[in-house]
Amino acid sequence: MSDTILNYLTGLFQNNAVASVIISVVFLVIGFWGLIKGADIFVDSASQIAAKLKVPLIVIGLTIVAFGTSAPEAAISITSAVQNNAGIAVGNVLGSNIMNILFILGVSAMICKLPVKKTTFRWEIPFVAIITAVMLGLGLWNNDLNRLDGVVFILLFALFMGYLIKLSKSGDTSAADDVPEIDENASIPKMILLVILGLAMVVLGSDFTVSGATRIAEVIGLDDRVIGLTVVAFGTSLPELVTCIQAARKGKVDIAIGNIIGSNIFNILFVVGISALVSPNPIAFPNSFIVDAVAAIASAVLLWLLVLKNKQISRLGGGIMLACYAGYFVYLFL
Repeated sequence: MSDTILNYLTGLFQNNAVASVIISVVFLVIGFWGLIKGADIFVDSASQIAAKLKVPLIVIGLTIVAFGTSAPEAAISITSAVQNNAGIAVGNVLGSNIMNILFILGVSAMICKLPVKKTTFRWEIPFVAIITAVMLGLGLWNNDLNRLDGVVFILLFALFMGYLIKLSKSGDTSAADDVPEIDENASIPKMILLVILGLAMVVLGSDFTVSGATRIAEVIGLDDRVIGLTVVAFGTSLPELVTCIQAARKGKVDIAIGNIIGSNIFNILFVVGISALVSPNPIAFPNSFIVDAVAAIASAVLLWLLVLKNKQISRLGGGIMLACYAGYFVYLFL
């Protein structure tokens, strides 16, 4: 639908390149707004329904909130996979994961020191590096990610969810910390309508975002991969950026890194897994993604090294991460 509207609008300006870029940027902004606002509405409403049905907060945090914060990445990558646009489908996930660690945690650490939970340091950060390496290996095996690879990712995701449930039973309830405050006056019928509205906004937002990003790439001659790794990745990482900065400013930094790492794991295992399963054809994984996947692995390793001694990211560590992201960003446009 968005492609038809975009083609019509650009046609009014006789396919003028500048007008096409401006209109495509507007589509991109509308798409990002729909993704982020829709995910917000979905999380709030679904959490209210779950709470009224007496679902434990920890379960809400591990499922609804976890999905909601990564809904933009999921919607973009799945939409791109269905449209056979591997550059944005894979680039969005790798770009978001690199940005989440180097840029978002870097900015947050510059505001205040970020402590790291023992389980996050010992298990979750290394797991991010491992599953990214698995993605790289599977992608290089046949230069694509097929449905069998998707099954592998989903099985690993189920394993990760089992780990989180076990962690929650051991007393770690941090996954429930981001659950919206329960409104006793909220009615279930109204919340169901809002859930449907939120999901519709996410779907339409992803459609507008992919159309706008693809058209920008076509008009200015940029590779879809670069657009996915930068513009789309930044837009879909906005919820994590806002959440982390607000948490840092309010002093609630104990779960900041855990949330980012959890989002990265979700992006690779669930988002890429589902994308590979629903794509009509295997998702192409050209050699150009090797550097990006290695950069994502290196980001996780750098994070682990920075917190190795004091189990926290200092302002110096945040500065190092931002410098590394700046270097990677420059590399993309060389």
